[in-house]
Amino acid sequence: MLRRHVLISGKVQGVYFRLHTQEEAVRCGVTGWVRNLRDGRVEAVFEGEDAAVEQVLRWCRQGSPASRVERVEVWEEPCRGEYDGFEIRPTV
Repeated sequence: MLRRHVLISGKVQGVYFRLHTQEEAVRCGVTGWVRNLRDGRVEAVFEGEDAAVEQVLRWCRQGSPASRVERVEVWEEPCRGEYDGFEIRPTV
């Protein structure tokens, strides 16, 4: 099991990036959350089987159809198993 905390920079707000991220995470069986940050980045936490989390990270580097991902920062964190699904959280 993996847990990754990510920050995604580029044209990632106003292009349905969070919705597409949620769809990809659910498709891969990954739990966690995604939200916009006021500075224009997107923040997310992904937790699940190794290959599934890696697939979602690959998707994040590509992004939604209208997005332009410039940078993806990834931090490893210990798995906590605290999520039941994958949610879109409010902007902070």
